[in-house]
Amino acid sequence: MCGKTMIHSDVLSFRSTEEKDLEAVLNLERGTDNSRFIRHWPIELHRAAIADPNIAHVIVETTAGRRLVGYVILIGLENPDSSIEFKRIVIAEKGRRYGRETVKLIKKYTFTLLGKHRLWLEVMDYNHRAFALYNSEGFVLEGTHRGAVKQGEIFTSLRVMSMLAEEYQAQMKDA
Repeated sequence: MCGKTMIHSDVLSFRSTEEKDLEAVLNLERGTDNSRFIRHWPIELHRAAIADPNIAHVIVETTAGRRLVGYVILIGLENPDSSIEFKRIVIAEKGRRYGRETVKLIKKYTFTLLGKHRLWLEVMDYNHRAFALYNSEGFVLEGTHRGAVKQGEIFTSLRVMSMLAEEYQAQMKDA
């Protein structure tokens, strides 16, 4: 899918990440608004993800103007249990509703285009903004991986959230 639009809305489009995008991806990870909420990957891990048929490494850009505003990583495209891990979302411009629109497109991509059964994610315990967004978009809290991630000398818990295909379909029916 090199460079081709995978899915889009009136506001945002998804396309496969390419080698030329990796510097921007790394800069997004290092951004002060994002760096404390994600686990940084070296460029080699991003390259491996781009090449892996089980992973969707996706650039998020404006539909009009094709301006890069973030990226997403989804793992499990070949999962026999029909479950996708929503591994990462990084959005550059906060407060413009790009994060919410990206989550909506991820759900549509997962359940409508891929026909998967489950979409799940982990969110750092102190990332209240992201937790509120996922909750408002219909993700259900499943539990907590206590002290699962070491950041410097501090252990952080991860909240596990998910959505099932039937929950997404009900949400679309009510919309």
